[in-house]
Formats: sequence, structure tokens, C-alpha cells
Amino acid sequence: MQDNELALLEARGKFANLIGYLKEAAVNKEAIHKVEYHLLRELLSLGWSLLVYFLSQKGLGDVGCALFLRDGQILLRSQEVQVRPYLSIFGEVEIRRYVYGEGACQHVPLDCELNLPEWKYSYLLEEWGLAFSSQEAFGEAGKILDKILGLNLAVRTLERISRKVSGGVEAFRQDQVPPKAEGEEVIVATSDCKGVPITKDQPSTKKRRGKGEKANKKKMACVGAVYTIAPFPRTVEDILDDVSHKGSLKCRPRPQHKQLRADLIQKKETTFAWLAQQVAQRNPLGQQSVVCLMDGEKKLWNLKKRYLPDAIGILDLWHVMEKLWKGAYVFHREGSPQAQAFVTKRLEMLLEGKVGYVIGGFRQMITKHQLRGKKKKTLQEIITYFHNNRKHMRYDLYLAAGYPIGSGVAEGACRHLVKDRLERTGMRWRLEGAQAILDLRATYLNGDWDQFWEHYTTAEKKRLFGQLNFDNSMAYRAAG
Repeated sequence: MQDNELALLEARGKFANLIGYLKEAAVNKEAIHKVEYHLLRELLSLGWSLLVYFLSQKGLGDVGCALFLRDGQILLRSQEVQVRPYLSIFGEVEIRRYVYGEGACQHVPLDCELNLPEWKYSYLLEEWGLAFSSQEAFGEAGKILDKILGLNLAVRTLERISRKVSGGVEAFRQDQVPPKAEGEEVIVATSDCKGVPITKDQPSTKKRRGKGEKANKKKMACVGAVYTIAPFPRTVEDILDDVSHKGSLKCRPRPQHKQLRADLIQKKETTFAWLAQQVAQRNPLGQQSVVCLMDGEKKLWNLKKRYLPDAIGILDLWHVMEKLWKGAYVFHREGSPQAQAFVTKRLEMLLEGKVGYVIGGFRQMITKHQLRGKKKKTLQEIITYFHNNRKHMRYDLYLAAGYPIGSGVAEGACRHLVKDRLERTGMRWRLEGAQAILDLRATYLNGDWDQFWEHYTTAEKKRLFGQLNFDNSMAYRAAG
């Protein structure tokens, strides 16, 4: 009996056994969740048999005794059928096929037709494994796969796959075109930095550490986000009520078409070049308002000046409030009504555009209270911070125009994209492994996972089988 008939017979037998089990389970009043579990295991086994049947239907990829490539090469068919393993979501199967050519110049028509991956793991298994790995630790992702499929990919295997697959993320990003902003929508670009714990044996990539980086502990990832949002004019009273939780702003518009990325190996310039590209694609005619919303890090604002020179710079209000609270605690006890009143009064002035009055007031307090030491240093740092960022603190104009003034998206991206996955207890990363997860996780969080996998598998087919024609109707020129 032929292999395809045997495979089909085995599949039919498994299906018949499954029907018999269901009848017996009904009579024995089996709990439905136990029936579900048994069904899943048996269906996976049935899937394995059907996959074997499918492969038997495909044949051996025999296109004749010789294969003619596009570049004129003539490859002879192997004398023996060769076997390669393939680990599917149903388990491992063997794929038997003819190979044309030898050594480095080998081509396998059946591999091309099936779009087999370079390694033995099926693209579907890789996709599921990396989807879990982008959210959970590699070990936990392996346990989830084992729980569902009965297949436990080792941590090193998932790490290796993640590094390979993440190599296709940048090409996918370049091929994406974000939707153009419409109407009065505001385009917002924002950036912040978040540390990633690096293994102690990770070689340094530069002689001097950047601001905020610690030796053999963390390396800063530059996180970027771009989104569009409808303008939302507010009053000073609206903001004061919002920050004090006395009320909530109704009908607040939500960010749309948000895209995230984080660069750990590449410099911050890479992130800002991407931000500029995103803004240009969303605003090709230059008709939309563009806002760049960040904290007070000087390096980021220098990059904004270089890559987004025409964007309206806005200093994140929450970082401003952190400075005000520090100033309040110079004079008042933490959590006291006096500290709250101190912050509220100066926040109201800042929202009214009176930055100079606030700076002047702090200077007068240093003199009036004859501050020395740490207290004086705290107020001087606040004064310097406000003075250096004064041109980005015109909140009265921003509120009237309906621009966002809080970088919640960037803060959330740092936490959700970086910290929630890469800063768990005991985690230490090598640069390449951390960047791979950041790329994959950003793709997942951007909602582009399915599109990315279609792009990746298509690109891999072209890379692995580029010499072969993908049109099945005239796939190969062969000599019979």
C-alpha cells in the first residue's frame, strides 16, 4: 500500500476513535473540560497524521533529472531521496524530497514550494513561540507551548529564533506606510529613555557611559512613539481639576495609529530619524500641526532640533510638576496641605504662561529665606531646569490650540515596552538578545504582528529560494 493511502487510513482510524470516545464520554457523564482536553490532544495527533498525508500528496519534488536555474546553472538530481526534519505544531515529521546540485549550490524544489524555513521549526511554531516570548520570559513561553501543544521549545532555542526573526523587523518597518493625518489631527512625536539590565560580561561598546547609565548594570534604551490625536482645547481650570483628581476631562480624544520602537544597540539618532520619517509620511504636505513632547533631557532636545526642527516643542507637564513638588518640600512637609497649595499656585501660573514669574519667585525665596546647602541647591536646580526649557513651557498657547502637554504615551511605552518585559526580577541581558525582544515586542504592541509574519515569511522565501521561480505553473525549467 502506498504511503499516502497508509497516512489517510491512519487519520481515518484516529477520527473514528475520537467519535467513539465522545460517545463513551457522554454515557459516562464526563466533565466537559476533561472532554476538551482529550479532544485537543487527539486532534493534535490527528493533525499530525493529516500533515503526513498532505506531504505524501506533495510527492518528492521531482522535476526531472536536471534543474535549470535562471542564471544558467544546470543542477543534477540526487540519486537518493533525502530527508529533513520538520517540527510542526503537531509534532515532528520527516519530509522526503529530491535535492538538486551539491554543496553550497543546492536547490530543493519541494522546499521552495512548501516555503520551508531555514531551520526545522515551522513558521507557525516560531510565530507562536515568539508571540509568547515577547510577553513572557523565554522559560515561561516554553511552558505555555508545552501546556497547549505538548512541545516545549528550550530557552536557548527561543532566544536563537528571536534573534534571527527580529532581523526582519527593520525591513518590515521600512515597507510600512502609516496613514496620513486628516482634518485638524495633531501629529505627536515623543521620546524617553529607559534602562535595561545588561550582563556583567557584556563588552562595553563605548569608552564613556551615557547620562544615567551605570557600569555593568544598565544600558539606556531610547524609546520613540508617534501618534495622531484630535485637538482638545482645555482651560487652566480643566488641568488643575484633572491633576488634583477633582474631575475628569470628558470626551478626551484617544491617540490613533500609534507606533512604538526602542533602540538599545543603535544610538538615539536612529530613534529620532525614525520619528522624523514617521512624521513626514503622516504629513506629506506639511499641513498638520506637529508636536514634539518630551522631558527636559538636553540630548533629546538637541536631537529634536536636528531631526524635527519645525515641530512645536512641549516640555512634559508631569516632569514640571515633579520639580514643583521638590520645591514645595523645601518649605513644607510631604503630604501636607501647605505643600499642595504651594504646587497648585505655581502650576496655575505656569499654565497661564507665567514661567518668568515662577522662576523669579524661586530666586526671591532663596534670598528671603537665606537658604543654604541642600535646600538652596534644590531650588537652583529647579530654576535652571525651568530656565533651560522656558521656550517649551508656553502652556497657555498649547492648551488653547488643543495640544497634549503630558507625555503619558512615552512614559507608558517605557514601562510597557521595556520594563514590563526586560526588567523582571533577576533578568540580565546581552545587547543583541535584548534588542531582539524590543523589536519583536514593539511589533506586537503596535498591532502589526500578523502583517509582520506575512512580510517575514515572504522575505525568507525570497532569500532562501531566490534562484527558483515561485510561479507553480512554470516553476522550473527541467530536463526529463
